[in-house]
Amino acid sequence: QVQLVESGGGLVQPGGSLRLSCAASGIGLSRYVMGWYRQAPGKHRELVATITIGGNTNYADSMQGRFTISRDNAKNTVYLQMNSLKPEDTAVYYCNARNQYILGIYYWGQGTQVTVSS
Repeated sequence: QVQLVESGGGLVQPGGSLRLSCAASGIGLSRYVMGWYRQAPGKHRELVATITIGGNTNYADSMQGRFTISRDNAKNTVYLQMNSLKPEDTAVYYCNARNQYILGIYYWGQGTQVTVSS
């Protein structure tokens, strides 16, 4: 019954922008730390950004200043605004929800493909 569904991925030119969305069902995001991760072929999944229940954000160094994570608990949705995209940003982007109060309760979405190319 729990689902995280990412959307908004696609093909974009270098320097362009995309906004990803993660819509959750079956859980209330008010109890979850949310995050975006990405994985390129042949590489490990890496952190992009996280946002706490209180709205505090953290970013990987290479994403700071270009990406912005936000949340709307009323809509059960998390967003990732991506600007100044580079070919190195090409990857599958995954949404993650981690329960802040109960150890071991977490969920992953299926991912959305982002391709940055001319």
